[in-house]
Amino acid sequence: MQFVRHFLLALQYFTRIPLPTGVARWVGFNATMQRASLAHFPGVGCIVGALTGTAFYLFATLLPVASTAPWLAACLSTVLSVMLTGAFHEDGLADTSDGLGGMVTRERALEIMKDSRIGSYGATALILALSTKLALLTMLGQINLALAAWSLFAAHVCSRVMPLLIAALLPNVGDDITTKTKPLANKISLYTLLVALVWLALADLAFASRHTSILLLWATGCSLVAFALMLRLFARRLNGFTGDGLGATQQVCELAFYLGVLLGLAQ
Repeated sequence: MQFVRHFLLALQYFTRIPLPTGVARWVGFNATMQRASLAHFPGVGCIVGALTGTAFYLFATLLPVASTAPWLAACLSTVLSVMLTGAFHEDGLADTSDGLGGMVTRERALEIMKDSRIGSYGATALILALSTKLALLTMLGQINLALAAWSLFAAHVCSRVMPLLIAALLPNVGDDITTKTKPLANKISLYTLLVALVWLALADLAFASRHTSILLLWATGCSLVAFALMLRLFARRLNGFTGDGLGATQQVCELAFYLGVLLGLAQ
């Protein structure tokens, strides 16, 4: 039952999906539980990915003009994903881009990342990330609607494992009072990583059972490359990670997953 509690707590923390009042009371809350719930971050990706993937497929099949249906389906499923998460990760991408976009000192970069206002680097990053996501999903939908839907599901899970790996390898340099990652003040445990990898394995098995393993290897490989680049960036510029940086990592690795699927199809 603790496993279920931790999963539901992660669902409350990382999404806007409401829980019935009685269930929320049953779940409870304390710092230890919040730290344990991080193991289910990829599990949250299963829920968000399943909902957005299903929405993409339904929109693409129900809309009247087949040639433009994947484009509109990509837009509407992206709107749904943002609504489900409250733009939690997109906000991290924008703040990280503002902080690290200019050649400023580490201290100044951390200060900029705490500012709620969006700057030119953040706005540019959001526009490019969203437009790239729409383009990749549209192309996948034009090739195979089912593949695009399953890619959405698997990408949301895989991209949520990568921030946990960042947190396992680097120290948290966010402000202890205002940081979004208070549960990550201490390095995450091996158990947390193992549970997260179990969620990833389940999602990968579901994807591979319907599509070739080669596509999964390409997609995972591209996500790992994106993870390595983000890890190097944070280590070099910040000597650690922040909550915004983890959100940015999720966004970049999600895009890399879709790109990997397309590159696998091209082989």
